[in-house]
Amino acid sequence: MLAGRGRPSRSWLCAAILPALVLGACNDPEAPPAPEVRPVRVLTVGELAGDETVSLTGTVQAQVEVNLAFRIDGRMVERLVNVGDTVKAGQIVARLDPENERNAVRAARAAVVAAAGQYDEARNNYDRQRQLLAGGWTTRVRYDQALQQQTTTQAQLDGAHAQLSIAEERASYTELAADAAGMVTQRSAEPGEVVRAGQTIVQIARKDGKDAVFDVSAQIKDQAPANPLIAVSLTMDPAITAEGRVREVAPRADPATGTFQVRVGLADPPPQMRLGAAVTGRMRLHRDGEIAVPSTALIGGEGGPAVWIVDPAGMTVALRPIEIARFDQTRILVARGIEPGEIVVTAGVHALRPGQKVRLLGAAS
Repeated sequence: MLAGRGRPSRSWLCAAILPALVLGACNDPEAPPAPEVRPVRVLTVGELAGDETVSLTGTVQAQVEVNLAFRIDGRMVERLVNVGDTVKAGQIVARLDPENERNAVRAARAAVVAAAGQYDEARNNYDRQRQLLAGGWTTRVRYDQALQQQTTTQAQLDGAHAQLSIAEERASYTELAADAAGMVTQRSAEPGEVVRAGQTIVQIARKDGKDAVFDVSAQIKDQAPANPLIAVSLTMDPAITAEGRVREVAPRADPATGTFQVRVGLADPPPQMRLGAAVTGRMRLHRDGEIAVPSTALIGGEGGPAVWIVDPAGMTVALRPIEIARFDQTRILVARGIEPGEIVVTAGVHALRPGQKVRLLGAAS
């Protein structure tokens, strides 16, 4: 009986092990979840064809801007114009303290008087020696000395006159005059300052003509037709318009923006197109072979701008770097990176990752 109590029966062991096996089977790990499929809106891109109007914003500037400066050093005692003032050709715009130059003129005039007196004396002496030599009452040596003295004093008198002209010219430099009609656009010195020769006092925009100045991308610059006609209008009032031709294109791109400055000479601009006014320029371009995508498709990648491209075979997305030709209000013109017929994600771009499966909500071409 004791031996029978210490050894459990086989039926009892089976009853104890069976529930444990059932519980272990219930605790097996679950199967991995299916990959997430992200719904996206897409566009099947195609090439643009035909002409297109390109619009750019710029400003009105003078064709010629002149920096006026004194030709001598001195203390400026008067500036007669301010920014925005209209000046005429020959109008005095600033003055230096003229006292030193006036004294130099007085000294030069005194030197002319002294040199003239010496010349008169030498000339009279020469005349006497010439008459005496003709009568045999003097020597040839004295005659030659009188002739040399007259020549020397004549040269001294000529030099004194030259110094007087220089002094009078420098005295005229104390007044700074406008060389042409225009408008003062900048001032760089105030009365009481000691200014250097060549230091800008005021800047004047001449009235010879006006330019509409634009910053143009390299793609538009390269694709523009020869000598295009540019329609220019005021940005705040498009009814005020003018036409112009490209007058100057910068040979180098701006290092910060990568754009080229283009100056369009305006033909008979209306008075409302004042200097500094914002204007819009429009030009027609032939657009064969370009690709456009909505601006919502653009995303910033590590290497620059990029878009998500859908692989129709596996319905997955990949990030594709692109080169942008230009922007407009609703779309991006792509220079390189996308081929016609490819599918581009246009909505939901910030919720994607490379290789993610997607479900297309809409596709258009």
